[in-house]
Amino acid sequence: MTTTTVLLALAGGAGAAARFGLDGAVRDRWPSRFPWGTLLVNVLGSLLLGFLTGLVLDGADRRWLLVLGVGFCGGFTTFSTVMADTVRLARERQWWLAAGNVLVNLAATVVAAALGLGLAVLG
Repeated sequence: MTTTTVLLALAGGAGAAARFGLDGAVRDRWPSRFPWGTLLVNVLGSLLLGFLTGLVLDGADRRWLLVLGVGFCGGFTTFSTVMADTVRLARERQWWLAAGNVLVNLAATVVAAALGLGLAVLG
């Protein structure tokens, strides 16, 4: 096993633990039917992934993108939770919240990734 593989696995575990902690903290602080914690996690992860991609495009070592992008961001962000939350909201007949969850996650994460990329390239 290579050093990069070990670091990628460790970063993935750290990302999952960070997601669990941040999502739980948001839910505890601001209880809501809408999954604000998941949205925050995905926006922050997309921002970081965009930033890392920009650094690599600007000449940084590609292993940073592998370890932090694939590893940490892969463990941190969660598409499956967005979909599970959306199904839960739909089953509760919270149609506007279900649709909003999908649309806001999609729009906000794309904007965050673009912003991260821009920050890296322009910074």
